[in-house]
Amino acid sequence: MIDRATVDRIMDAAHIEDVVSDFVSLKKRGVNYVGLCPFHDDKTPSFYVSPSKGLCKCFACGKGGNVVHFIMEHEQLSYPEALKWLARKYHIEVKERELTPEERESQTIRDSLFLVNEFACQYFQDTLHNHIDGKNIGMQYFRQRGIREDIIDKFKLGFSTNAPDGLVKSATQNGYKKEYLLKAGLCYERENDHTLRDRFWGRVIFPWFNVSGKVVAFGGRVLDSRTKGVSQKYVNSPESEIYTKGRELYGIWQAKQAIAKKDCVYMVEGYTDVIAMHQCGLENVVANSGTALSQQQIRLLHRFTDNITLLYDGDEAGIHASIRGIDMLLAEGMNIKVLLLPDGDDPDSFSRKHSVTEFQDYIAGHEENFIRFKTNLLLKSTQNDPIKRAELITDMANSIGLIPDEVKRYIFLKECAQILGIEEQILQNAINSSIRKRKENKLSDNQPHPPSTTPLPNAASPTTPRVADNPVVAGLERELISSLIRHGEKPCIQTEANGKTFSVADVVRMSFEMDGVKFQNPLFGSIFEELLSHQHDENFVATHYFSTHPDTSVSMLAADVCSDRYKLRESVEKQMTEMGKNDENRLSELIPQLLIEYKLAILKQRQQELRATLSQPEVLNDPVLSNEVMRQSMEVADKIREVAKHAGERVVLRC
Repeated sequence: MIDRATVDRIMDAAHIEDVVSDFVSLKKRGVNYVGLCPFHDDKTPSFYVSPSKGLCKCFACGKGGNVVHFIMEHEQLSYPEALKWLARKYHIEVKERELTPEERESQTIRDSLFLVNEFACQYFQDTLHNHIDGKNIGMQYFRQRGIREDIIDKFKLGFSTNAPDGLVKSATQNGYKKEYLLKAGLCYERENDHTLRDRFWGRVIFPWFNVSGKVVAFGGRVLDSRTKGVSQKYVNSPESEIYTKGRELYGIWQAKQAIAKKDCVYMVEGYTDVIAMHQCGLENVVANSGTALSQQQIRLLHRFTDNITLLYDGDEAGIHASIRGIDMLLAEGMNIKVLLLPDGDDPDSFSRKHSVTEFQDYIAGHEENFIRFKTNLLLKSTQNDPIKRAELITDMANSIGLIPDEVKRYIFLKECAQILGIEEQILQNAINSSIRKRKENKLSDNQPHPPSTTPLPNAASPTTPRVADNPVVAGLERELISSLIRHGEKPCIQTEANGKTFSVADVVRMSFEMDGVKFQNPLFGSIFEELLSHQHDENFVATHYFSTHPDTSVSMLAADVCSDRYKLRESVEKQMTEMGKNDENRLSELIPQLLIEYKLAILKQRQQELRATLSQPEVLNDPVLSNEVMRQSMEVADKIREVAKHAGERVVLRC
C-alpha cells in the first residue's frame, strides 16, 4: 500500500493541466482549459480542466475527476497503478508499507513470473521476425490468415520453433531460473530423464495480457499442416500465481480503452476472432477462449461498460455458448445483446469475407436483446407442447428476475409477455416467485434458523425508517455529505456560554445522535465516520483527504462534489451578497437548516410508509397490529410538528 505522504507528494507534483495535455489538445478559456473529451466521440469541445481546483470534467458524458481519476479512466488502471504512473512521470519514489515475510516471498514469486513471461514473449516475437523458421513458417501462417504486420505487432504474436527446448536454453542462458520457467508453465519436466521441455514448441504463439498490460499466460496453436490427427490444436498455459483462467480475458489490454470509449464490448470465442475484429476496425472486443464466463470475468468487463454483445458462431455450439452466459451477465447488471453469425461463419471468417462497413452494418441489423433472442430460441423447442411452454415461461421468469434494476425488469417483462402471447400478470407472478425463492435460498444459506414471523414491517423508532429508495432523502443526503466533504473540519457554531466552537462534522454528529438518525447510504456513512476520526488531525483538510482517498468510490465522490455547481436561489444569493457573507461564514445557517430538511424528509417518508401499512388487509383485520401502527403514526406526526416548529419560517438555503 502506498503511504499517505507519498500520495500527497504525487498529488502536489501532478498538475492536472500538464497531465491531461499529454492526451488532449487543450486551449485556454478564462482561468480554465477546454478540449475534446477523450472518453467519447466528442465533436465540439466539452472537456474542461480547472487548474485551480485540480479537476477535469466532461459536461457531455460526465466523466472526470482529479488527476488520478483521469489516468485511471484513460489508461484503464487501478488506483495504485495510476498513482505509480504519475510517480514515474514526475520521478517520485513510491514508498509502500513494509511487507510481511510471507508477502515479500509471494511478491518475489509474482515479480519473477512476470519477468520470465516478458522474456518469453520477446523470445517468441524475435523468433517470428528473425529466425528463418519464424519467417518462413510462422509469419507465413499469419499471412495466410490475412493478419497484417501492425496487428501482429499490436498483439505481440510470436513463434516457437520445432526445437523442443529452445526457450529453456535461451532463458537459462540469460539467467532465468528453471523453477520460474516451471511455475509459469513455459516448460515441463520429463519423467524419464527430468529434463525440461518447452510447452509450446512448434507452434504460433498468442500472449495473454492482463488489464495492466503484463504478460500472464500464452496460447500456442499447431500449424495447419500438422493439425490432422492432432487432438489438441491449442495448448494454453496452466494456472499459476499470476494467471487464473477464470479471471482473465484475451484481448482486454488491447481493447479496454475502446470498450470504455464506445461503452460496449463484444464477446467472442477465440484468439483469431479478437484479432480479426481489431483488423476490421472493431477494437472493443475480448474472448473467453471457449471457457464458460465466470463472475470475475464479468466484473472485469463491468469496470469499463454496462453493455455487452455476445457474438458467436451460428451453429449449435455457438447458440449454447450464448445461452450459458446470459443469466450470469444479468445478475451482474449488464445490458445484453446477442448476435449469431450465419451458420458456418465465425468472426474471423466473416471479417475476411466482408468489408469493415459490411461487418458493422451486419451487427447493427442483426443483434437482438437477450429477451427476444432467448424467447424465440426456446419457443422453437416447445412445438406446441404445453408442459414445455410452461417450462419456457419459468425459464424466462428466472432470467428476468435476475435483473437488479426494477425499471429494466419491467420493460423486459412487457416485451417477453408480448412475444409469448401471455398476460403480463402471469409472467409477473412467475418472476416474483423466482425472486422470492432466490431470497429464501440466500436466507437459508446465511441464516439456518430465521425467525418464523415478523410482527410489523419496519417497526423501528419513527426517526430511523427505511428510506434508502426515497429520492428526496437521497438528494438531501447527497447535499449533506457534500457539505461534510467540502467543509467538515471548518468551524460552524460557537456556544455563547463558554465560547466553545463546534465543527460542521461535530454539529452533524450531535444532531444525528440526538434524533437517532444515520446516513442511509453506506458509503456516506463510512465517509462520515472517517471524517469524525480524523478531523482533529494536524493540517487535516477534508476536501484534500477525501479527494486523495485510496478507495476510488470515495475519491470520485469527493471530486464530483468539488466540481458540482451549487447555486443558491436568486433571492437567497442576493440576500447573502448584501450581507457580505461567503460560503464559510454562512455555515452556521446552512448546516442546521439542511439537517432540519433532512429530518423532515425522513419523517414524512416514515409517515407514508405507516399509512401504506395501515391500509393492508392483514393489518386492518388485526386490532392489536392496527393500533400499534396508528400509535407510531401519531408519534411521527408529533415529531414532524416539532421539527417544523424549529424550522420556523426561515428561507431554505443550499450549501
